[in-house]
Amino acid sequence: MAPGSKKKKKKGVKGSPMDKLTDDILTDIISRVPYKSTCCCKCVSTRWRGLFWHPDHRKKLPQPLAGFFHEGFNMNRSPMRARYFTNVSGKGFALVDPSLPFLPKYEKVDLLDCCNGLLLCRCWKETDPKTLDYVVCNPATEKWVLVPATNWSSKAAIACLGFEPTVSSHFHVFEFIDEEAWGFDESEQCECDGRIETLAIYSSKAGVWKHHSLDNYMFAVPDNAKSVFFNGILHLATTYNFILAVDVEGNDWWQIDTSIPTPPHIEDARDDAIFVSQRQLYITDKIAGSDCSDLSVWALEDYNSETWTLKHKVSKLELFGARYSSFANNFNVISFHPEHNMIFIVGGHENTLMSYDMDLRKLCILCQLGQDCQIAYGRTPYLPYVPLFSEALADG
Repeated sequence: MAPGSKKKKKKGVKGSPMDKLTDDILTDIISRVPYKSTCCCKCVSTRWRGLFWHPDHRKKLPQPLAGFFHEGFNMNRSPMRARYFTNVSGKGFALVDPSLPFLPKYEKVDLLDCCNGLLLCRCWKETDPKTLDYVVCNPATEKWVLVPATNWSSKAAIACLGFEPTVSSHFHVFEFIDEEAWGFDESEQCECDGRIETLAIYSSKAGVWKHHSLDNYMFAVPDNAKSVFFNGILHLATTYNFILAVDVEGNDWWQIDTSIPTPPHIEDARDDAIFVSQRQLYITDKIAGSDCSDLSVWALEDYNSETWTLKHKVSKLELFGARYSSFANNFNVISFHPEHNMIFIVGGHENTLMSYDMDLRKLCILCQLGQDCQIAYGRTPYLPYVPLFSEALADG
């Protein structure tokens, strides 16, 4: 009986349906399930966990948030401005070299935007410091593509990147040009200081820029304005209490009012406090309660009716507790996790990086970024980075 039992058990193991699947088939199956489920897949077995790290398979599987690009400024050093990469855990050596050493040599490289694994850089030439190139690159593969600058690129108010690898290997660059940069005389400029006059959109597929006049729109964008891109639409925060939405062709435009949620009336939220997570648009408001003591998170449920729904609300006392109560009046939400109900916060004199799990209502202190990571009127563009291991970088 004992030998028979062993034989039956051994036969059962051999007959396991999952064991019969090849690594390629198993990878294809895992790539089709939601991100949260893929995280659980890593715990099934050593074999499954190995799929996520194998260079041939990880290109197909969703990758976790790796960390943040950010900058610092210190007048007592040279160069005064420095770029950093901080891992999402706040620990260990940086997973990405923030100097991007694989790029061609330029006088200065400004990191403007990060979208689904690609970076948009403004690269100032050594031969003529007043001229520049745009470069779109993939730090995970060290591939890069040169994007020709327009006649207004050196003075453009802001430039953003649009890229969705699940839809196409091509990308788009959006360049917002204000009246002064466009060439308007001071007497010709309207009362809206910094009003955006023209939008230029570059398509890597067509390899050309197209310019679109914004005569029918009255808005300006704040310094280090926040933009998010998904569903083929660029969403850009403005200084006029609305989010501008535009498609990659520049044909469809609309405004998304951010003062609709009531109560409260969001009129003092940061101009750059818009985010995307789990393919949904979010805004945050630090001045939600009548006593200015809450942090609230709102999600856009319907584009047509511009319906915002309150998704989370927490008092600053509950958020930081007594130990970190000093952060309550000096913090900013810098990012949402792309697949989890989690936000990332930087606060305090030493710019402490924190994560807050909205489901568990739990704050986690990650690391201190330091006092120098504070530029441009107290705002630092923290860019979340999710690696993209696809070799393709379409340039038309």
